[in-house]
Amino acid sequence: MNFEEQILMELKAEYGARVERRRRTRRLMMVTAAAGLAAVAAIAVPLLTGSESAAYAISKNDDGTIRVELHEFRDADKLEQDLKDLGVNADITYLNSRQICARDRGQNVDSPIGKTPEEWEKTAVRNVARPNGRGMDIDPRHISSGQTLVMEVSEEGDSVTLGTRLIVGEVRPCNPMDDPTWEERKAEENRQPAEN
Repeated sequence: MNFEEQILMELKAEYGARVERRRRTRRLMMVTAAAGLAAVAAIAVPLLTGSESAAYAISKNDDGTIRVELHEFRDADKLEQDLKDLGVNADITYLNSRQICARDRGQNVDSPIGKTPEEWEKTAVRNVARPNGRGMDIDPRHISSGQTLVMEVSEEGDSVTLGTRLIVGEVRPCNPMDDPTWEERKAEENRQPAEN
């Protein structure tokens, strides 16, 4: 198997997991939307405050997770530092829509290759950061010493795409490239019936 085939397999596995996660998230959000919003508002302790012009907001939840809400795709370095102050070593890259970073950024902690979807769902990399609206919930308990949470964030319309990896050791800079699965993912989303 050559490098391009391996990348394509990883992207397809990640896409399949994202589609399934979206389905579960939509059902869960519909059932718990009102209660969830009230609970998050009640338990979140704001760590950063500011005006609506802030690029992002961070809050720490009682369960130890960290909520990051993105308002604008800027100030990635400051967000990385704020996360570091909370014990999360992060590398954040904002990308244009239809782009991803080349996969040669470092030694991945885990990969979907050779794993069943159930096995992949239980890995640290799948559970360290979960998309949530225009942001993400980060669980620092899944990041070991010497690991960096690598987040690649892009936006198309009202939709935010979050790609995450855990990398051991040095994280090389992002080399943006066209996402080879973008058209396939959009076609799949258009084929899915709307969920009630």
